[in-house]
Amino acid sequence: MIKTSLQGAGGQQLLPGEERRRSQRVMIRVPVSIDFAIAGKRVTVQAMTVSVNDHGAMLSCSRSLAADVNLEITNERTGEKHPCKVTRPPVESPEGYLIPVEFLAPCPGYWRISFPPTNWKPVED
Repeated sequence: MIKTSLQGAGGQQLLPGEERRRSQRVMIRVPVSIDFAIAGKRVTVQAMTVSVNDHGAMLSCSRSLAADVNLEITNERTGEKHPCKVTRPPVESPEGYLIPVEFLAPCPGYWRISFPPTNWKPVED
């Protein structure tokens, strides 16, 4: 039997799914806009990444979005757009809502950063 923990290094709580990450996550703030449809109307909302990886990002946004909502994310630094979906219900935080999004198709290099090697682990004190 494989046991999965819901606590990360340092004892912080992990959100469901974080214990099985497919790629390295980097904490970085990148301004983004997200476009989606509500009742047939296009809506654009400004957001900020909290963390990014090769498969998507965790966004901080003033508006909550339900799980499975399809959207288009625009990296405001590059102008590049890519379709995504919300993977889990958002979690409310002091800065707004934490919204996990996943690219609908692979998009290597979207964030224009270098990720740590897959075997990289932080040094523990």
